[in-house]
Amino acid sequence: MYNIKRITCAGLLGLSLAAASCRVPAVDTRTENRSAPDTYAGNGDTSNMANIQWRNFFTDKNLAALIDTALKNNRELQITLQEIAIARSEVRERKGEILPSVSLGGGIGVEKVGRYTSQGAGDATTEIKPGKEMPDPLMDYKLAIYANWEVDIWNKLRTAKKAAITRYLSSVEGRNFVLTNLVAEIANSYYELLALDNQLAIVKQNIDLQKNALEVVKIQKEATRVTELAVQKFQAEVLKSQSLEFDIQQQIKATENRINLLLGRFPQNIARTQDSFLDMLPSSIQTGIPSQLLVNRPDIKQAELDLAASKLDVQVARKEFYPSFGISAGFGVQAFNPSYLTKLPESLLYSLAADLAGPLINRNAIQAHFASANAHQVQAMYNYERTIVNAVQEVSTELSNIENLSKSYTLKSQQVDALTRSIDISNDLFKNARADYLEVLMTQRDALEAKLELIETKKHSLMR
Repeated sequence: MYNIKRITCAGLLGLSLAAASCRVPAVDTRTENRSAPDTYAGNGDTSNMANIQWRNFFTDKNLAALIDTALKNNRELQITLQEIAIARSEVRERKGEILPSVSLGGGIGVEKVGRYTSQGAGDATTEIKPGKEMPDPLMDYKLAIYANWEVDIWNKLRTAKKAAITRYLSSVEGRNFVLTNLVAEIANSYYELLALDNQLAIVKQNIDLQKNALEVVKIQKEATRVTELAVQKFQAEVLKSQSLEFDIQQQIKATENRINLLLGRFPQNIARTQDSFLDMLPSSIQTGIPSQLLVNRPDIKQAELDLAASKLDVQVARKEFYPSFGISAGFGVQAFNPSYLTKLPESLLYSLAADLAGPLINRNAIQAHFASANAHQVQAMYNYERTIVNAVQEVSTELSNIENLSKSYTLKSQQVDALTRSIDISNDLFKNARADYLEVLMTQRDALEAKLELIETKKHSLMR
């Protein structure tokens, strides 16, 4: 599963487009006959993957291509789709239990009984035709249709079917949650990759700037205006920036590999936009009502459906204590010679029986099943409560983050502009012996840190 840090950015993703409040889009989770799951038609996944409206949020062609590839190849998504297929099959299984089972059977056998038994004595004195005795040994040919039906007088089977349908709907919501998080994870990693590219470019520019400053300091030393200490300080700063350059390159490689893993492919280069990262503007987002954001989250819908299914399971387990009513019937032909099978009504066989039976002695298994269903219901209730609490926390955090990131980015941009101007000022002052080398070093260091922080802020505003 994706870690919590990644999912948090997708905390507001399970929303309708009108109420979206996160950079990553919602998944359309509409299903057939949601209010009446017992009318499930079993016609396949009613929440089509093509309904995802993430393209309205991501206009970058490279990012869109990455998401398309992930929707086809991501292994976790494929596993989730198989879970939906399993849930759909369970619905068909429960539906089949309600209907009668009909089977067609035919058979052939032979029977030899003792002459001095009641059946043997009866067969010996029985004439099929005048002067013709019963054959010995006696063959048996049979062709018949059999039917068995458990009458659902307590609605036990129908309740089990509703529970299966509810779990199917839950698996669909689970798929939607996986899709939402997958899109969020790829988008976050892509913007992180763009941010690292820009940080790398800034560090390289800063290295060139520091090397120029180092040459100036060396000239100043030759003129006996500074000491070797200043030269070594500037040299150390250059080496520090060069080391940071390789650290960022490693982070870029790791991020590319993470994206490739989500896309279900081996490590390779990730195509990305060459547009200015700081000029990228997030789409306009309407936050809507926080309660509406929560109601549209797939994880909450899934937890709610799991709770509903567990309640139905308790009802099914309780009805196991009630007697069951079954009907069985058979109709066909039977004779000791195949030529007699067509002689009606002599070869005709039929049967009809009804039975009512309930547990009497061995109730421990039923009681254990009932206790297990109750425990699962309590577990589903706690999971539902936990999901809601987590969702409220994530929505509250993200709504606050949207506003604060915008304000923070404006202030950091002003800080970068001021520090960029101060670099030129400090260099001029140093050349005219009106500032020492430590002021130049600190100014360059502060400007580099401010630029890197500005890119981080921009990244978070795109990933929100």
